[in-house]
Order: sequence, then structure tokens, then C-alpha cells
Amino acid sequence: MTAKIAYDEVEVGTELLAQSFPVTRATLVRYAGASGDFNPIHWNEKFAVEVGLPDVIAHGMFTMAEAARVVTDWVGDPGAVVEYGVRFTRPVVVPNDDTGALIEVSAKVAAKLEENRVRVDLTATSAGQKVLGMARAVVRLA
Repeated sequence: MTAKIAYDEVEVGTELLAQSFPVTRATLVRYAGASGDFNPIHWNEKFAVEVGLPDVIAHGMFTMAEAARVVTDWVGDPGAVVEYGVRFTRPVVVPNDDTGALIEVSAKVAAKLEENRVRVDLTATSAGQKVLGMARAVVRLA
């Protein structure tokens, strides 16, 4: 695969399609199985509260990956992402109900770089709070 977006067609300020990602306790259990991260703060409410958390929280890497989907969906090729980094600012709290939590992600092109690359800045929130800081991806375009 290759990027489906042409470098010459992108301007600084171009907004990517914002997306929302639901997270339930079942989602966390499936992610734990796939990742091998069975830390009880991600599935055991009693333990999470005992260590000072408000409730079970989503895995940071899960949150990071969901946010990256906005970029990979836009560019059309996950391999076009050449750099990606975030700071974890707040946890995504996932209540034990049928609704769970929602991770809301928006992004825009912040800079055009050399070699057909652009920097995309992302904003990820849950329950009205920013959950990722300094979320940036560098993407090589066509």
C-alpha cells in the first residue's frame, strides 16, 4: 500500500475527519488478551480504586492506537506513518455499564516538511478532558 493523499494537495490547517471510539470493559479485556497487558487497573474495579484511580482505566497504548486511527484512515496506509508519539495526560476512565467511555479524536496538518512528509497534530479527549498531550504523527504522503 501507499499513501492515497498527495503532498501537493495538502495545506497546513487541513482538518482530518474527527472520529469517536467507544471503549467498554469488554473492549479492555479483548485488548489485554491481544497485548498481554493484564494489569488489574484495566479490568478490576476494586484494585483500581485501591491504588487511587477513580475506576478501571483504558490501557494507554490502546488510547494511543485508537487516536492513530484518525491518521491512518486519512492517509490510507498505516505504513505511511513514519513517526508517532504522545504524552499520556489523563486516563480514560471506563465505567462498568453498557455505555463505557468515548475517546474523541480530531487532527489537523500542522506543518509541511521535506520529502513529502507532513506533521499531523492530534487532540484526544474523553469525558471532556484531554487524555493525550503532544500527540503528533509524521506521515509520508504520495
